This record gives sequence, structure tokens and C-alpha cells, in this order.
Amino acid sequence: MRAAVSALVRKDLRAELRNLEAVPAMTLFVVSTFVLFHFGTNRDDLAGDLASGVLWVTLLLAAVLGMNRLFVTEREQGGFDAFLLAPVDRTAMFVAKALVLFGFLVVVEVLGVLAYSVLLLEPGLGQALPELPLVLLLADLGLAVVGTLVGALAVQTRARDLIVPLLALPLSVPLLIAAAEATAPLLQAGGAEAVPGRWLTILALYDVVFGLLAYAVFDFLLED
Repeated sequence: MRAAVSALVRKDLRAELRNLEAVPAMTLFVVSTFVLFHFGTNRDDLAGDLASGVLWVTLLLAAVLGMNRLFVTEREQGGFDAFLLAPVDRTAMFVAKALVLFGFLVVVEVLGVLAYSVLLLEPGLGQALPELPLVLLLADLGLAVVGTLVGALAVQTRARDLIVPLLALPLSVPLLIAAAEATAPLLQAGGAEAVPGRWLTILALYDVVFGLLAYAVFDFLLED
């Protein structure tokens, strides 16, 4: 299974480097949204709950763009049929796609959070370290798992661009709440406060529960 996952990840990364479709689009969306917030609200000093909410809603919507593109190549070029004929564990595709989407999210957030700090964040990023990367990684893992599951389901339909947000956004509400609540203390104007452990626990539980659920049902999605 490890060899199959590695091969699929390399294939997707090569395709992204060649076509530059998902990551540039996600990054442009994130930066453009922060620019709109900057000029639309005429503010450059967001902090606390508002700063956290703007950050996570923007990152979630950008993740939806990546989910929409995750299985397009397999659908349009017969990748699903070739994979089903190969003598490998079918859940290898789930693991590979989740890793690819996770990587895309990390790259987008490195660039997007820096732009956010310049355009909108009054306290600066320094006070949020090193807790903020932990929150981002836990949330990215959950988004990657849910996004892979939703993307695999939606790509089988004609209304893929509609189905992905309709499914992914409601499923991501618990993750969004936990991530925003965990991030808000780190972005307080008067200095960062400790992250409540319960929100990190909720993020970790979300990752485990949806990871196991997606892993269990992914095989049946390929059959359909």
C-alpha cells in the first residue's frame, strides 16, 4: 500500500507542478479575500474573535476550491478505471489524495497567513507562535480527510461544483468552530493567551472520527 500511495502522491504533485491549477487558485482566492476585507472594512487591525473568524472562514472556502479539483483528473482521464484494475488496496487512493490536499492547504496557508498578517492582523504573528501552526495543522488534517471524502462522492455527479460546498461546508462546521475558538486567544490585541485545551481535543477527535469514517466508506465510493 505504501508504494501505491507514494506513486499516486508523486503523480498528483507532478500534475500540479505542470498545470498549476489548484494551489495558485486557492492562494489567489485567500489573498484576494484578505485584500477585500482590508479595503472593504477600512481596517487593518483585526484582533481576537473577529480576526480568527475572518481567517478561518477564508481558509475554509479556499479549501473547497481544492476539494473541487482533487479527483477531476481521475474522472476525465479514466484514472478511476485504471486504479480499480490495479492489484492494490483501493484505500491507497484515499490516503494519497488526503495527503495531497493536506500539502496544498499547508502551502496556501504559509502564503495566506503571511498576507493576512500584513493586511489585517494588528497583533502580528509573533505572539501566536508556536501554537498557531499546531492549530492550523490539526484543522488541515480534518479538512483534507473530509475534502477527500466529499470530492470522491461529488466527482461522480454532474453537479460537482455544487455538491462539494453543499456537503463540505456543513461537515466542516465543528472543525471551523473549534479552530476559530482555539485561534482567537492567540490573536488578542493585548497579547496572546493560552489556547483552551478542549478545542485542540475537539480538533483531534474530529480528525480521528472523520478519518476512520472516510477510510471505511471510500472503497464503496469507488465502486459506485
